[in-house]
Amino acid sequence: MNIAVFSTKKYDRQYLQQANREADHCLTYFEASLNRLTAATASEYPCVSAFVNDKLDRATLELLASGKTRLIAMRCAGYNNIDLEAARELKLLIVRVPAYSPHAVAEHVIALLLTLYRTTHRSYNRVREGNFSLDGLIGSEVSGKTVGIIGTGKIGGIVAELFSGFNCERIAYDVNRNPVIEEMGIPYVSLDEIWRRSQIITLHCPLMSSTKHMVNQASIAQMQDGITLINTSRGGLIDTKAVYQALKSKKIGHLGIDVYEEEEHLFFEDLSSEIIQDDLFMRLTTFPNVLITGHQAFFTNRALTNIADTTISNISEFERTGACMNAVQL
Repeated sequence: MNIAVFSTKKYDRQYLQQANREADHCLTYFEASLNRLTAATASEYPCVSAFVNDKLDRATLELLASGKTRLIAMRCAGYNNIDLEAARELKLLIVRVPAYSPHAVAEHVIALLLTLYRTTHRSYNRVREGNFSLDGLIGSEVSGKTVGIIGTGKIGGIVAELFSGFNCERIAYDVNRNPVIEEMGIPYVSLDEIWRRSQIITLHCPLMSSTKHMVNQASIAQMQDGITLINTSRGGLIDTKAVYQALKSKKIGHLGIDVYEEEEHLFFEDLSSEIIQDDLFMRLTTFPNVLITGHQAFFTNRALTNIADTTISNISEFERTGACMNAVQL
C-alpha cells in the first residue's frame, strides 16, 4: 500500500523502515504536518499516517476523502485532534496505537518530579561552570506526600505503582475504575477531594469537552498552597493562564509539564534560532520552579519500536481485511 507519512523526523523514518521490512509498504515521508494546507499532497495515497499535533479537522478530512485516501493511521494513542464526526460521514477509517509504552510516560512523571524537587537540572549547570555552591538548591522530599492521580488507565496505574516506592499516600479519580488500582488499596475519591487533599497531582486522562481546562482558576483555588502539578497527558487539560497566575502567587509550588495546549506551534521543532511568539509559554520558562519538556515522555527506544510496529501492522490488517482491531469507534 502507498502511504503518505506526515510529521516525520529522522527517528520516525528509522523505526518505520525497520518495521516495514517484511510488510514492504511504499512509505513516502513528509516533514510537514498534516493539515488543510498540506492534505492535497496526499491525494493519491490510499493511506496517510499522522501524529499527535497534526490537525485533522473537517476541511483536512474532506480534502483527503476527495482523493484516494481511505485510511488514516495515527502514530499515537490520542485522537482529540481529529474531527470524528466528519471522519464518519466521509467513511474514513481511523486507526491508532492504543499503547506504545505506558512505562515510558509513567517514568517521565517521576523524572519531572524528582528534577523539580531536587533541582538537579540547576546543579548540573552549576557544576559544569565550576560552581559547587549549594545556595538556592534546597530540595523537597517525595516521601510521605499525598499524591492525587487523575486518570487510572494503563499509565495512571503504573504511576500509582511507582509512587508506592516513595511511601506516599495515593488517592485516585476516574470515571471508570481500574481493578488494579483497587487491588493496590488506593481509594477512589471525588475530583474535589483530589484538589483538596493532594500535595502532588499528576494528570493521565484524555482531552475531551468534559476534561478541557479541568485545572482552572476554580480548581486551583481548592488546592493546597504550594501544590505540585505534573502533566504528561494533554496540554488542554490545563488552563495555562490560570496556572501562570497561580505560579506568580505561589499557590502552585512546582509545575512539570511535557505537554502544552499550544504546543503544535512549538514542539518537535528546532526553534533555537527563532524568536518564539508565544509570550505565555516564554513567561513560564522564566520560573525556577517550572520544568518543561517538549512532548518527550513517550520517547524511548521501546516506545518508538512499538509505535512503528503497531502502525505498520494496522495498515497491513486494513489492506488484508478492510478493517482493523485498533480502529477508533466513530
